[in-house]
Amino acid sequence: MHILVTGGAGFIGSHVVDALLADGEQVTVVDNFDPFYDRELKERNVTEHRRNTRYRLIEADIRDAEALGRQLTGDYDVVVHLAAMVGVRASIERPLLYQDVNVRGTHNLLEFASRRNIRQFVFASSSSVYGVNPRMPWSEEDFVLRPISPYASTKISGELLGHVYSHLEGIRFVALRFFTVYGPRQRPDLAIHKFAALIASGRAIPVYGDGSTRRDYTYVDDVAAGVRSAVRFDCSQYEVINLGNNATVTLIEMIRGLEDVLGKRATIDWQPEQPGDVPETWASVNKARDLLGYEPRTPFREGIRRFAEWYLQTSVPGSRV
Repeated sequence: MHILVTGGAGFIGSHVVDALLADGEQVTVVDNFDPFYDRELKERNVTEHRRNTRYRLIEADIRDAEALGRQLTGDYDVVVHLAAMVGVRASIERPLLYQDVNVRGTHNLLEFASRRNIRQFVFASSSSVYGVNPRMPWSEEDFVLRPISPYASTKISGELLGHVYSHLEGIRFVALRFFTVYGPRQRPDLAIHKFAALIASGRAIPVYGDGSTRRDYTYVDDVAAGVRSAVRFDCSQYEVINLGNNATVTLIEMIRGLEDVLGKRATIDWQPEQPGDVPETWASVNKARDLLGYEPRTPFREGIRRFAEWYLQTSVPGSRV
């Protein structure tokens, strides 16, 4: 197949591209190298990909429908739409930008798929859509969503746009709700990477609240495997599916795990709770198992060890990059 991956130079996207190229697929990536974090990090992510003759990278903004139509000249079988403005807290500061990129950009990609007769569309949604829903673990069958950030609202909008295009245009749309993805190449703004850098340098970690918040940390290779399965899913026209680890870890447990694998103790700077943060995320993965054959295989302790190994190799002065 020829698969179009948006955001394919990023953290999750580059791992998805790894998996698709390993499967022998032809992959075209669209990424605008947004300055949300250092471009050099994304350039590292795609270094090996550029050596593959089945890989093509196009630098473009998903908001620019004209540019997408002009530059994307191939015949594509599937769209894997991962590109988005990310971050709950940042979305509170710049809600209109998040709406523009995440909703209009998704709409542009769905229109592109419709015009090019692309029948399979995989969309990266987020566990944040559940918001403060108290019913745990979170199930896709629970339609009472309680988002508390602009970012979360844009992901719900993307899911609903997909339903419209599935109904009107016959596009098979699979929305995957990712739960706190971590692992090698993780963005530097995300908690595990950010905390690792602070611990390694002896600086204090800002911890918002009392450290009891819980997250369903999901290793990136498990998520990439779920995306691969969604690319081939053909049992129905529209689905929303959780991709999580089906286990929760407290913030303090995460910090202690980082301390263990880095061999250094953390200094904690206690801060008030932040608006937009939810107290707990926890995925039911029964539907993913049934429809995608998905099985999270990486326990948190093993995943954090692999992350630390990558971090120490790429981020410590004098080590291999």
